[in-house]
Amino acid sequence: MRLFILKRIALLFPTLLGISSLVFLMVHLVPGDPAQVMLGERASKASLEALRKELGLDQPVYVQFGRYLSNLVQGDLGRSIKSHEQVSVELAARFPATLELTLVSMVLAMIVGMGAGVLSATRRGSWLDYGGMTASLAGVSMPIFWLGLLLILGFSLGLGWFPVSGRLSAHVFVLPITGLYMIDTLLAGDLVAFGNVVWHLVLPGVTLGTVPAAVISRMTRSSLLEVLQEDYVRTAWAKGLPERVVVLRHAFKNAFIPVLTVISLQFGYLLGGAVITETIFAWPGVGRWLLLAVYARDFRAIQGGVLLIATTFVLINLIADVMYAWLDPRIKYGREEN
Repeated sequence: MRLFILKRIALLFPTLLGISSLVFLMVHLVPGDPAQVMLGERASKASLEALRKELGLDQPVYVQFGRYLSNLVQGDLGRSIKSHEQVSVELAARFPATLELTLVSMVLAMIVGMGAGVLSATRRGSWLDYGGMTASLAGVSMPIFWLGLLLILGFSLGLGWFPVSGRLSAHVFVLPITGLYMIDTLLAGDLVAFGNVVWHLVLPGVTLGTVPAAVISRMTRSSLLEVLQEDYVRTAWAKGLPERVVVLRHAFKNAFIPVLTVISLQFGYLLGGAVITETIFAWPGVGRWLLLAVYARDFRAIQGGVLLIATTFVLINLIADVMYAWLDPRIKYGREEN
């Protein structure tokens, strides 16, 4: 197991290097001048040249790239062109909000998706099966921005059940400990603030988790139906074991391996979809911050934000690989022998 994990960790570095290189090239090859954006259209040529020299934009691209990699190895993401703050500091301040929203959305997606998939597989051909798969098809087809606006119109502006935007009400204070407000409020024993945090998480969490829930439900149903046809499952039925034991203890563990693949991939989808969701709900996370950085042509912030999201996604896939080996030792042994 140790060798297996070390091999996976060793693959992280060339992956992240490739991502960093691609992001750098795409940001620097896209038309647009950050100095022009910062100083405005009426800026003089001399002031533009001075700012480009200050930012290092007057150097060849390969020189800028070499300096970027050198700073990156030292953990320096540079300063934001817009705010003049260290990019790492701004990411550290905003990433907990994105992480909390993503985790809540994934938990909702896993509960709803796997629950609906198991129910559809065990009730194949029933109205529950058809209804669940129709709902999952609708969930996959629904654009995030459209669903978010519908939820705001219906449950915020219409019924007034949930807030339109934000992470916390203005009259509520949370002492930041971990940056995850749900955990911080519980550590402080402030149940009123905890309820307010959950109240603000409902609509963006549902918006972001709908598509992953639909994908997970369809994969769970397909995988579980295949496993339920295996001989050892028929043997379990023949022994007279309860349905709950047969499905959850004998069948679902083996059916969960392809579902785990989908979950790890959907986590990356959630990080990408958070840009849209955070913009709609004015959520103070990395996604909304990245969008504002794109508008401002703040290439250092864009590079740092994309690298953080990519690193998180790669680490989630590493965890998924380790869980594969734990769930099915044959996967681990086969890879190590190769």
